[in-house]
Amino acid sequence: MTAQFKPSLLALSCALILSACGSADKPAATTSSDAQRAAAIWPQLNLPVAQDPATEQRISEMLAGMTLAQKVAQMIQPEIRDITVEDMRKYGFGSFLNGGGAFPNDNKHATPADWIALAEAMYQASVDDSLDGSTIPTMWGTDAVHGHNNVIGATLFPHNIGLGAANNPALIEQIARVTAREVMVTGIDWVFAPTVAVVRDDRWGRTYEGYSEDPAIVHDYAAAIVAGLQGAADADFLGDERVISTVKHFVGDGGTVGGDDQGDNIASEQDLFRIHAQGYVGGLQAGAQSVMASFNSWHGSKIHGDKYLLTDVLKDRMGFDGFIVGDWNGHGQIPGCTNDNCAQAALAGLDVYMVPTPAWKPLYYNLIAQVESGVIPLSRIDDAVRRILRVKLRAGLFDKPSPAKRPLSGKTELIGSAEHRAVARQAVQQSLVLLKNNDAILPLKPNQRILVTGEGADNIGMQSGGWTISWQGTGNSNSDFPGGSSIYDGIKEAVDAAGGKVELSQDGSYQQKPDVAVVVFGEQPYAEGNGDLDNLEYQRGNKTDLALLRKLKADGIKVVSLFISGRPLWVNPEFNASDAFVAVWLPGSEGAGVADVIMASADGSINKDFHGKLSFSWPATPQQHANVGDAEYQPLLPYGFGLRYGQPSSLSNSLNEQVAADNSLDDLVLFERAVKPPYQLVLHSDGQSQNMDSSVAQLGNIAVRTFDNKVQEDARRLSFSGGAKVSLTSAFPADLRAYAEAGSALTVELQYRGNLPEQVLLGMSCAQSCDASVDITPTLRSLPEASWHSLSVDLACFAKQGADFSQIFTPLSLQASGAVELSFTDIRLLPGKANSADLRCPAE
Repeated sequence: MTAQFKPSLLALSCALILSACGSADKPAATTSSDAQRAAAIWPQLNLPVAQDPATEQRISEMLAGMTLAQKVAQMIQPEIRDITVEDMRKYGFGSFLNGGGAFPNDNKHATPADWIALAEAMYQASVDDSLDGSTIPTMWGTDAVHGHNNVIGATLFPHNIGLGAANNPALIEQIARVTAREVMVTGIDWVFAPTVAVVRDDRWGRTYEGYSEDPAIVHDYAAAIVAGLQGAADADFLGDERVISTVKHFVGDGGTVGGDDQGDNIASEQDLFRIHAQGYVGGLQAGAQSVMASFNSWHGSKIHGDKYLLTDVLKDRMGFDGFIVGDWNGHGQIPGCTNDNCAQAALAGLDVYMVPTPAWKPLYYNLIAQVESGVIPLSRIDDAVRRILRVKLRAGLFDKPSPAKRPLSGKTELIGSAEHRAVARQAVQQSLVLLKNNDAILPLKPNQRILVTGEGADNIGMQSGGWTISWQGTGNSNSDFPGGSSIYDGIKEAVDAAGGKVELSQDGSYQQKPDVAVVVFGEQPYAEGNGDLDNLEYQRGNKTDLALLRKLKADGIKVVSLFISGRPLWVNPEFNASDAFVAVWLPGSEGAGVADVIMASADGSINKDFHGKLSFSWPATPQQHANVGDAEYQPLLPYGFGLRYGQPSSLSNSLNEQVAADNSLDDLVLFERAVKPPYQLVLHSDGQSQNMDSSVAQLGNIAVRTFDNKVQEDARRLSFSGGAKVSLTSAFPADLRAYAEAGSALTVELQYRGNLPEQVLLGMSCAQSCDASVDITPTLRSLPEASWHSLSVDLACFAKQGADFSQIFTPLSLQASGAVELSFTDIRLLPGKANSADLRCPAE
């Protein structure tokens, strides 16, 4: 063993620190008090897949013939960006994954054939015993959360929040079956779905991944989607057109304090079961074979290291005999653990470590050493591997052909097929919720003159949201959705067929005054913690969409608002400025399904009525977090609300638009885990520019990739091989005068590696080419290499060079004159911090 893979002193002494790591003799033993506690609240489930004695005997024989290294390898799940086929041949990992935004060959436009080729190569390497002595097949896991959403051309369904509004478990099962088929085409075995979070605070950035605030809907949907993905336990269970499902994230992720992603849930244990665990009851009783541990804590205890919940409750009490997989380096968040060293997760009951990044290698060697030293009993390893092998055997992975030779493999005509898209279009139709319809303006007669406008009108990427091709769902254009349709496409098809006139514009301009304007606006794509909010006010401080609605109303035009969002938001001003208002949620690739409902037939009759009902309460104030069943429940629109055609509107046309006075100027966050809208990360080299639309990008002298600093992909590494620049840029200018007047500082958390070139410039750009920059090279030279530093620049430095803060297109750029590696992880404007900036520029 090389020095770099020696276990830490903490790990080797863990056997002596029983309070932190458990007893070396019986770390997984359930005490009678724990069993009694669990029995008082958690049910024993009647699971539909019974253990087969012959299968269990086969597993025992396999375990007897496996080395410790082979067993630990089954518990390691690296990511495709961090391993090679040769790594798989050498180590024989039990599984591997592609995270959001990871593609074969780092190519966003990888074809289905490329996905199959990688699946086949990894499989063949795993069963090649020439290096590791093992012939156990690996399995590939992927985040197919609203269709096979990493693959160009796949059918993308509405996100879960829209499906919850449809409240149709039979449709959900059909969606899951379609998803499984498209996944199987690419040779993948395992899907990280469904998410069964019961969301209690809509500020949470993953709200749209939840079906409802009502545990009953989540329970029924979990059962339906597991059955659709895996097949019925008494029929085609894990057959040739089915994949292994993962019920996630156990447990309580939707109930964290303040809606903080990966935060702390302080619900009572009774409420943890009654509210947050109902999806597991439904999913496990449908036969789910894997469960993903959650990032969040429960009363301060990280779930990845919580033996009571993972082992005593889930495995022993509820009877789950599949395996528990971790989330993205979630084990590294346990106190005393790091991404590459964590015995406690295994002791708590984690069976598969999801360990993207190169940390997989030291983790592998540390786990081996921790078993050899007695920190982790071999019995716990054997239990984990038994569970993994049990699922592989149930899924037929030892008997099925290799990925490239399976019945659906390579049948690319199934990906985005007309049959599959028809299911998605039906889901769109059923998910829409009509919130306002003054004077029965909807359905729209298609033979009139219609203006379709707003940023989301002809934007399949925006209507699909996060977890769409890339992890955050950003950087996509309509050309990335072959076969898909925007909302405008559907409206145009209906209008053209009826002989009406339709005009498209993003900014509300028009050639001839329309009879009605359909304005499509809402949230830009985001995923996970990148979508966390402080409050639910839509477009706080920058109400450009409201200005568009009011402009059209001032022109005497009727306004129909189609609101794209991953959660209910406080939109009282937008409600008031709209004659009709529809929550379209995040409909996915089949935007034409919206037109099926809002457009009348050619003869003016109803084509399809509204079906959806709110599965989340709509807030009455930006600060409200109302859930059905609360003791004091006074939302603006209640759970279950949704108009049908012919029903009168109940919303006032003069809703309160006032928010609590707040004269403070908030930090302006430009980058925190991801680039914040409306900005995009742009590469500049040799006179060319290119948006970063994946986890990696390269242009001339600059290469950029995402990496993990504290949490998943929360940092960017800029590798300069010569003169080049990277910027955060928007197509429209921002008025930042208030920040300049407040004595603000531009602050960047960064590090550098390698010899610094002659110049590293930090800059801003505005209209009329008024570029301004400061040379931060001397400051960087004074700082230690490869360490993180918070470097701040007084905005006055840019003002002295003529920066016009009324129209800033690029609030930050980093430019290097030569080869160097720069990384950043947080960028923001901090009001009142100019006096403490590293670079001061007092007025002359």
